Amino acid sequence: MPEYDINDPTDLDILKGQFDMNTADDWQEYIEQAEAMGMGYKNINILKTAQRKAGISKYLSPKVIAWVMNLVDKIESHDDDEEE
Repeated sequence: MPEYDINDPTDLDILKGQFDMNTADDWQEYIEQAEAMGMGYKNINILKTAQRKAGISKYLSPKVIAWVMNLVDKIESHDDDEEE
């Protein structure tokens, strides 16, 4: 995932759009994968928060959205590494 600047309105809109594309079921899959990877309780808890706020990024701070989307990127890149 490219590095996004949360202070740039365009980058923030991109992050929010990516966040809002995920459903609660998608977030549940990310939570299960994060638990299997041993990502730590803080990361798991923020993913659970994302699951509760699925599709409504306007209630999360830009910093939290960036954190969550970075976790999603790590989880997805870990899955890609396993498939190879």
